[in-house]
Amino acid sequence: MNEYWSGRFAREGMIWGSEPSPTALVARDWFSSEGVQSVLVPGAGYGRNTKVFSAAFGTWGVELSEAALTLAREWDPLSHFILGSALDADLIEPVDAVYCYGVLHLFLEEDRRRLVESCLQQLKPGGLLYFASFAAEDPNNGCGRQLEPGTYEYKQHKYAHFFSDADLRAQFADTDILGTELHREVLQGVLGDSHEYLLRSITARKPRYAALRL
Repeated sequence: MNEYWSGRFAREGMIWGSEPSPTALVARDWFSSEGVQSVLVPGAGYGRNTKVFSAAFGTWGVELSEAALTLAREWDPLSHFILGSALDADLIEPVDAVYCYGVLHLFLEEDRRRLVESCLQQLKPGGLLYFASFAAEDPNNGCGRQLEPGTYEYKQHKYAHFFSDADLRAQFADTDILGTELHREVLQGVLGDSHEYLLRSITARKPRYAALRL
């Protein structure tokens, strides 16, 4: 996966343009209303979405691609970018909120679990989570070779998991889930092409107290 994305960032630069995802604007406003001061963005890419948060909060972005981070540091100089895997994020201090866009669906089941666990470990008790991933209603669901239930290699060398509402909620079973929502999003490519996707987002809160084990 790293080779695929590093290659694309190196060849195509700001692949999806400079405009943020509308979900980033929704998350920013929600975080602001909750008094958030710090945000983690795992899988930050070239900073298309981090820039929304760094204008209002202390923002940390974790990204595995050096090519993407070179672009990110130029595009969004206010964010603190860390080279590394989102699966192994290790901040010095926990943050108030996590915004994760288009990353969770890139992993197989075991690593999806690891990503959520990693984000929870970086989050303060009572902290907020906003994740947006491919929805089961997206037309690419079911296309190509099936790797796992709900996960397909829908393009050559590119696979994704497509989340139903129940599936996404199950992924966040260890949190206090606040709600889910379906989004239609159009990405404009650098070559003038556009791609439409259906995304499913989830909002949740990390429990303030660990559950008692009986």
